[in-house]
Amino acid sequence: MAEPVQVSDATFDAEVIKADTPVLVDFWADWCSPCKMLAPIVEDLANEYGSRVKVAKLDVDANPNVAGQFGVMSIPTLILFKGGEAVQRVVGYQPKSALKAKLDALV
Repeated sequence: MAEPVQVSDATFDAEVIKADTPVLVDFWADWCSPCKMLAPIVEDLANEYGSRVKVAKLDVDANPNVAGQFGVMSIPTLILFKGGEAVQRVVGYQPKSALKAKLDALV
């Protein structure tokens, strides 16, 4: 069972930018209710896509540098990185079917 990887300002480059596979990063915070609603969907996506898409979570309160670098102004924000570049951004809660459609179009 694939679990989302916790990433930080310190590990972001190695885990996301230099990854061999596309990486879906969930920018979230502990106090964010929509983030909590999205968390089980993100975990499901990690399981369903397995080795095809790496799924990572970044706590914006603990890691403000990366969030700022990518202009994350509201959470939850999901950004799909492919080849080290941000290629898709989804802001706010989305149903699983919508997220899968966006992922499937890019991977």
